[in-house]
Amino acid sequence: MSQRHILFFCMGNICRSPTAEGVMRAKLQAAGLADTVEVDSAGTHGYHAGEPPDERAQAHALRRGYDLSAQRARPLVAQDFTRFDLVLGMDADNIARAERLCPPAERHRLKLLLDFAPGAGKRHVPDPYYGGDAGFEEVLDLVEAACDGLIDTLRAQAASRP
Repeated sequence: MSQRHILFFCMGNICRSPTAEGVMRAKLQAAGLADTVEVDSAGTHGYHAGEPPDERAQAHALRRGYDLSAQRARPLVAQDFTRFDLVLGMDADNIARAERLCPPAERHRLKLLLDFAPGAGKRHVPDPYYGGDAGFEEVLDLVEAACDGLIDTLRAQAASRP
């Protein structure tokens, strides 16, 4: 499989997108694909730049074996749309904001994360920031399903290339 570059993004880059980055890293490692796929995360708003993921997001992720502690928030920038093959947003508002930064020729890279989890019954990963524990668990459930689907897609793409 040739090197792939995937960026996950949400609003502040402290809950959903760092969770997706951490889950994807672990799943790529387990699938033997960690050397072939680069992952990162960003936020459409830069007000948490340099901060670690939300403590609740870290705690819930760690209970499932995902360590998010080394990550730091950063803003989504226009160059991300040429650097990354896939730029995956968590909800429609995130996508709308990203479209303002994205060069028109690169819009094909921009998708919803849950496009890779059609069986999830949702199109958007809800923001757990103002909710309780159940919100962080739902994010993990949805992100795990989407990351599994994304790995299946990457494998299928690699198999179809000459």
